[in-house]
Amino acid sequence: MKKGYKRLLFFEIIICCFLLLNSFAWNILSSYITILFLIFILFLFYKLFGFEKDNHRYVKDIILETIIFLITFFLLYYLLGILIGFAKTHNYFSFNSIKDYILPTILLVVLKEYFRYMITTKAEGNLVLRITTIILFILLDLTTILYYRDFSTNYKIFVFIALKLLPSISYNIVSSFYTLKYGYKPLIVYSLIINLYAYLLPIVPNASNYIQSIILFLLPIIYSYRLFLFSEKEKDKDVERKKSNNNYWSLAVATFIVILLVYLTSGYFKYWAIAIASGSMTPSIYKGDVVVVSKIDNKYSTLKKGEVIAFKRNNVIVVHRLVNILKIDNKYYFYTKGDANEHPDSFTIEEDMVVGKVEFKIPFIGKPTVWLNELI
Repeated sequence: MKKGYKRLLFFEIIICCFLLLNSFAWNILSSYITILFLIFILFLFYKLFGFEKDNHRYVKDIILETIIFLITFFLLYYLLGILIGFAKTHNYFSFNSIKDYILPTILLVVLKEYFRYMITTKAEGNLVLRITTIILFILLDLTTILYYRDFSTNYKIFVFIALKLLPSISYNIVSSFYTLKYGYKPLIVYSLIINLYAYLLPIVPNASNYIQSIILFLLPIIYSYRLFLFSEKEKDKDVERKKSNNNYWSLAVATFIVILLVYLTSGYFKYWAIAIASGSMTPSIYKGDVVVVSKIDNKYSTLKKGEVIAFKRNNVIVVHRLVNILKIDNKYYFYTKGDANEHPDSFTIEEDMVVGKVEFKIPFIGKPTVWLNELI
């Protein structure tokens, strides 16, 4: 091993030892202290090894590919959310979320990816250094998490491994290769979007820990395959130029679809999209159709027999047809029936259970989310 490699390896081992001691003995590195720690480490690295300029080609194209890939992912993820439900983000773009999470996450991501790039370029593909670098950045990822660690039950240990450790291993293995090939900027964009979307959007799919762990583990691997496909074509400049122009249109269309999807599924606005998971309304509405529901905003007198309504019962949204309406002591009570069912529903729907009235359906668009839900 070259002398320069040995110095760099020793430098990384010292940092790894410090991070291990912090995680299991000192526990002093909170988010903002970790930021100061990284700034200090970058200063030492500059004095010992110097910095390298990022002169990679196709950086803008790779960033565009990254954004399109993630928007496509969110489109599929939020389509799944139509079926499995959504959770409102309580810290949605609040002062506390900016101070406690958004700002430190931005700083940590930028510093870590820049540091990763500097180490990787100095290592020049050395296998031992590459493995050490992966371990170092896994420890960095887990540092702030372990600062608030709670391993009091087996379930909490499982959640830590499934949602934090395994995704970190997956991401850092992929990043160690592509930061050398394409620089640090595309990885900053990828990491910022993945880490911050839940704090910038009003709702997120209410996925179980099991589903989240699979997504977080596989997503970097799928992303690396997307970059691999791009690298296979990057030699043909004319194709790339044409492809880049097409990508801008793809990005615009995909962004519009995701924004529309979040709008329709958030519950904050007048219209709400719901995927149909059963055949109880056949032949009017089939399993796998998506219905668009308009909220009635407490205007229960506007509902009429024969209309199809959406209501919530036992935390599940049901879409059935109104067969009777009663008004007792200025309160409305509704009775429904599925078109495919022989008998009316055996329960009474009170006012606070009503979500809204079905305006129209979009055939079959919800089938992928139904299939995914049945598989899971």
